[in-house]
Amino acid sequence: MEKDLSNYRKSYEKGELVLNKVPDNPMELFQKWFHEVDTHFPQDETNAMTISTIGKDGFPKNRVVLLKRYTYEGFIFFTNYNSEKGKAIELNPNVCLSFFWAGAERQIIIKGKAEKIAENLSDGYFESRPRGSQLGALVSNQSAVIENRAYLENKLKLFEKQYEGRTIDRPKHWGGYLVKPVEIEFWQGRPNRLHDRIRYRLEEDFSWLTNRLSP
Repeated sequence: MEKDLSNYRKSYEKGELVLNKVPDNPMELFQKWFHEVDTHFPQDETNAMTISTIGKDGFPKNRVVLLKRYTYEGFIFFTNYNSEKGKAIELNPNVCLSFFWAGAERQIIIKGKAEKIAENLSDGYFESRPRGSQLGALVSNQSAVIENRAYLENKLKLFEKQYEGRTIDRPKHWGGYLVKPVEIEFWQGRPNRLHDRIRYRLEEDFSWLTNRLSP
């Protein structure tokens, strides 16, 4: 099987990124971009992000997760701690997050360290989830090999019956991670592949150093 993609072309012309106009703190620029994409490009799932981890086999692995909160401290998402990504983070907390918003021709790449958030914060978010999602967290032994789809469906029915009329408590193997950034790069597509790239790096005094990078 072979397909030549060399003629796929797109000219990026929807914005610009100017070094002397960006804020001192990258989280302020992240908030601005996130709001703009969320408002003007509803076709994009704005909080969908790719997280890259290094597994026990030494290979990087990417997968899409959903950002559920961001603050000046960093980026929070939720997952099964016993999943492949959870085990990878336990082994090596250095991760990379990336957002690609095709409609806005923007990309953000974040290097950071992941750590578990406080249990009460995970409890609070779990309580806010739809009941089906709560049950799903109990049903799925995330990343484990299973025989077929019926296994999941049957297990869901068992838990639905078991928890009928009852509150579902957060399982201890499920919760949130906070990724504290050490480097954030903002990418704005520009014509002729001369894209704007502004990189923030966290300094020892916790200030941010900004640089323009060649595309």
